[in-house]
Amino acid sequence: MDRPIDWNLFWMEKAPFMIPAGILKKVRRIHISTSRLVTGVLAGHYQSVFKGKGMGFEEVREYYPGDDIRSIDWNVTARMGHPYVKKFTEERELTIMFLLDLSSSCYFATVRQLKRDLAVELCALLSISAIKNNDRVGLISFTDRVEKYIPPRKGARHVLRIIRDALYVRPEGKGTDISLALEYLNKVTTRRTVTFILSDFYATNFEKALLVTSKRHDLIAIAFLDPVELDMPDLGMVHLEDRETGNCFLIDTSDLRCRNQYGQNAQKRFVERQRLFNSAHIDHLDIRTDVGYLPTLIQFFKRRERRYAR
Repeated sequence: MDRPIDWNLFWMEKAPFMIPAGILKKVRRIHISTSRLVTGVLAGHYQSVFKGKGMGFEEVREYYPGDDIRSIDWNVTARMGHPYVKKFTEERELTIMFLLDLSSSCYFATVRQLKRDLAVELCALLSISAIKNNDRVGLISFTDRVEKYIPPRKGARHVLRIIRDALYVRPEGKGTDISLALEYLNKVTTRRTVTFILSDFYATNFEKALLVTSKRHDLIAIAFLDPVELDMPDLGMVHLEDRETGNCFLIDTSDLRCRNQYGQNAQKRFVERQRLFNSAHIDHLDIRTDVGYLPTLIQFFKRRERRYAR
């Protein structure tokens, strides 16, 4: 069990460069609030949903009457002159990876929280659940390039580093390249992981990488969206800017046909994305900026629990 964190010592050891006091305060707030959720509302859900990698070899011992003959180690038996069996134990330890989208479109919301802030909170919540279960946690933050890689490790201090870096890193890129992030994941991991992709999925040409990676890892897509991205309100003439490309548009939102077309395009993107996730057999959940994420997360856990119970 991790000992209580000395916050002053933590920042001196882990942050030799100056980090704004506001960021440090935000890290502490996220850590405290998400820890309470893990201990209270989500207690038990994580362990029942995410399973270990199966059975791992522990030792060879002498055969006893009643042992399964299929577990006999014939090489050792031949060498020793009497039966020996292999003993296995269940492997519970998992590696949890987060692919965190820091592209410019994630720095957006019209209500409550930015998509990026929601992503960091969920990353913290799931990370704390993981370390309480003795799992390892790692992070790949990305835009149109890999911005930062934190190798998976255990421990509360490691999770604090992930939260801090997720909040503080200043991305060099603006766009979104999900294929690149998935390919990087496959390069730096040798074993199967449970990988959460936290993004608004405003990206193209990542279908092939998604299908390939889903065969190696347990992928879970967490998609963030704001209500304005689904339904444009009547605001008259509006200047819009694509934060990733810098392209600007002038739209007359008082035009009903314009708003209807906007909504139809948004719905089409949503349906196509759902179809892609389903075809790749990837669990997915949608997190909105105008609604608390906890009920959606609990529903997701319960769906996976029912699947494992079958």
